[in-house]
Amino acid sequence: MIGAHTSAEDRSGPCAAGPPVGRPIVNMRMPCASGGGDVGGSASPASEGGPCHDGAPEAPAGQAQPGPLATGAEDARRAVLELAVEAAGVGTFDWDLVGGDLVFDERLLELFGYDEAGFDRTIDAFNDRVHPADLERVEQLYGNAIENCGDYDAEYRIVRPDGTTLWVAARGRAICDENGAAVRLIGVAYDATARQEGEARVARVMDSLGTAFFSLDRSWRLSYVNSEAERVLGRRREELLGGDIWDLFPAAVGSAFEDNYRHAMGSGEEVAFEAYYPEPLNAWYEVRAWPNPDGLAVYFLDVSSQKRAQQRAEQAVTRAALLAGVTETMSAVGDWDNAVRRLTQLVVPVLADWCIVSLIDDEVRTGSRRGLGYATGWHRDEACRPLVERYAKERLGVISDDSIVAGAVENAEAQYVLSDAMGVLRPMFADGPVLEMLSTLDPYSVIVLPLAGSGRPVGMITLCNGPERGTFPESDIVTARDLAARAGLVLDRARLYRRQREVAQGLQRSLLTAPPEGGPFEVAVRYSPAAEAIQVGGDWYDAFFQADGGLVLVIGDVMGHDIQAAAAMGQVRTLVRGIAAMGGDGPAEVLTRVDRVMATLRVDTTATAVVARVFPVPGAGRPGRVHWSNAGHPPPMLLRADGRVEVLGKGPSGPLLGVAPETVRAEEDQSLDSASVVLLYTDGLVERRGQSIETGLGELERALASLAGCALEDICDGLLERLLPERLEDDVALVAVRLRSHD
Repeated sequence: MIGAHTSAEDRSGPCAAGPPVGRPIVNMRMPCASGGGDVGGSASPASEGGPCHDGAPEAPAGQAQPGPLATGAEDARRAVLELAVEAAGVGTFDWDLVGGDLVFDERLLELFGYDEAGFDRTIDAFNDRVHPADLERVEQLYGNAIENCGDYDAEYRIVRPDGTTLWVAARGRAICDENGAAVRLIGVAYDATARQEGEARVARVMDSLGTAFFSLDRSWRLSYVNSEAERVLGRRREELLGGDIWDLFPAAVGSAFEDNYRHAMGSGEEVAFEAYYPEPLNAWYEVRAWPNPDGLAVYFLDVSSQKRAQQRAEQAVTRAALLAGVTETMSAVGDWDNAVRRLTQLVVPVLADWCIVSLIDDEVRTGSRRGLGYATGWHRDEACRPLVERYAKERLGVISDDSIVAGAVENAEAQYVLSDAMGVLRPMFADGPVLEMLSTLDPYSVIVLPLAGSGRPVGMITLCNGPERGTFPESDIVTARDLAARAGLVLDRARLYRRQREVAQGLQRSLLTAPPEGGPFEVAVRYSPAAEAIQVGGDWYDAFFQADGGLVLVIGDVMGHDIQAAAAMGQVRTLVRGIAAMGGDGPAEVLTRVDRVMATLRVDTTATAVVARVFPVPGAGRPGRVHWSNAGHPPPMLLRADGRVEVLGKGPSGPLLGVAPETVRAEEDQSLDSASVVLLYTDGLVERRGQSIETGLGELERALASLAGCALEDICDGLLERLLPERLEDDVALVAVRLRSHD
C-alpha cells in the first residue's frame, strides 16, 4: 500500500541531512542480533552509534526508554531478517563515487569468484566479471543511476574464473550530497540463476528484501513496516502499525490498490501492478503483493521518475514516427490533394489540436500572399472538422497585410503566437463570418511555418492549440519545424513530378493517334495510364493501312518509366510506323529493319513490340489472315467467332528491340474467320506484383472468352474492367481488330 502525509519537519530544518526529499535511500545496514556489524562490511555515518546501532534517533530526555522485552523482541526480529538475508544469499555492495572504493561483502566476493586479496575494490574488478555481451548495458544502467541520482536495477550475467556463467540480479540507489550530486551507489545483489530457470518463488523473496515492505493481517491492519516503507510513506511505524490501511490511506479506497489487494487476499493469487497515489504522495508506484496464511505481504517502489522518463521516451518515439511518416506516407499518396490532407492528419493530434495546410499556386508571383490557393484543414474533434475546412478556405480572401499568414508567406519566416492567440488575431480580421468561425474554434496558441521547397516555399502549415492544451512546448516547436522542412521537400518534389508528368503524358498522348476507319476492318484502341504511379511509362499502340490495303497493328513498351521513356517511345514508334508504311514488308522484316536503324541512329533504348499485319482473303473459306512477329512482348490473342481463344505464338519470342540488331526475325501466320478478333496488349494488362505472367495470361484468356459476341468497343472496355486492379501500377495499352463478315 502506498500513501501517507509528509510533514514539514520531515522535509526541512537543521536536522534534514542526506539527499533531497523525494530521493529514496536504500538502508544498506542490517542490524545484528549480538553485536554484528554492517551487512555490507563497510562503515557509514549511520554506524557511529555502535556496532548494532540502526541509525534511528534515541528517545528524547524525559521519555520512556524501551524496556528489555521490547528490545529483545526487536533484536529477535532483526536477527530473523538477517538470517533470511543470509539464507537467501543476498550480498551487498557500497561504491564510494568520490574516492572510487568499491566494497563487496563476503557473499558478493564469493558470488563473483574473488577473495579478499584478489579483489582490488575498483569498478574495473566488477566490470571484469560481467559478461562482455551485458557490460555496455550494465554500465549504462549504473551510469544513469549516478547521473540522475536515482535507482539502479539490473540483471546480467557474470563469468567466474572457472568459466561458469551465473545470472546476477542487482538493485541499488545513488545517494546524493546536499548539492544533489551522487556520492555513493549502494545496493544488494544475489544469484538469480534459479529465477532464470523459472523459480519465481525465490525471485519474489529476493525482490522483497531490497525495497519498501509492509504486511497486512487479514483484517487489513498493518502488522509490519520496514524502515524504507516508513520513508516512502512519510510516516513513522508507530503511526502505522495496528492502523487500518483504508483509514490511513483513504485515497486508496476504490482505486487499483484496493482492487488488487482484495483480489490477492480473496483469491490467494499474487498480484503485480502499477498505480498512482494522489496528494500528499503524488507519485506512481510499482507494487507486488502476495497472500500468505497471516494476510498479505506487499513491497513497492516509487517509479515516478521512471514513469516521467517513459512518457518522455514515448513522446520522442511518437514524434520520430511522425517525422518518418511525413516522407513515407505523403510520398506513397500519388494524388496531390490527398497528400496534403494526409499531412494534416499526421500532425493532429500529435502536435496540435487542429491544423491547416495552404499551398502556393505555381502561377502566382513568388512571395505574394495572394499566391495561396488550395487549403485544407483537420481537427481532432470530428464535429469541428467541417468548420476548420471551411475556415481554411474562406480566410484566404479576407486576411490583412499585417496578419501572421501574410508574414509567413511574404517573408518565409515562422510566426508564433504562444498565448492569448484569439486576442492577438482578432484585430487582423474584419467583422464577419470568418472571424465568427475563428472565435468558435477559439485558438489559444498558434504557429505558422513555411513549407520550404527548393528555392522558395510551396505553402505553409498552421498549427493551433485550444485553451485546454495550452501553449506549445519547446519540444513540439522543434518537431514542428523539422516536420515543416520535410513536408516542404516532399511537396516540392511532388510539384516537380506533377509538372514532368503532365509534360510526359502530353507527349505520350500526342503520339497515340485515333485508329483508322473503313475497309473490312473494325479497329478499337485503349490506353490507361497508371495515374498513381510515380512515373509515366512508355507503352504505345498504333494502327494504319499499308499501300496494298493490309492493316498494320503495333503494340510496344519502351523500357523505363519517365519522360525520357516517353520520348524514346516516340522515336521507336516513328521508326516502326515509317518503315512499315513505306511498302508491303511483312512484320518480321519491319522489326529487323527497325532494329538496324536504331543501331545506326544510336537510339539508346530497348523495347518490346509486336507487329501484326491483317489482310482479307477474298473468296476463301477463311476470309482473312494475320501475320505477326514478336520482339520479347506478351503474345497476341485471337478470339474466334465461336468463343474459342487462341494464344498466337506460344513458342519463345525474339529478342527485344535494341538488344541484337543483327537478329533475323521470325514470322508466324494464322487464318481468320469472319468476326474474329485479334488482340494486342502491353504487359500492364496481365502482370501483377506477386503474380506470375502465366496466371495473368490465363485470366486474360478467360475474360476474353466471356466477351465473345460483344461489340469490339465493349470487348476492350470489358477487359479493362475485369482485369485492371483498383490501383493501377503500370500503364496499359491495347489495340484490337475485328474482320467484318461479308454480310
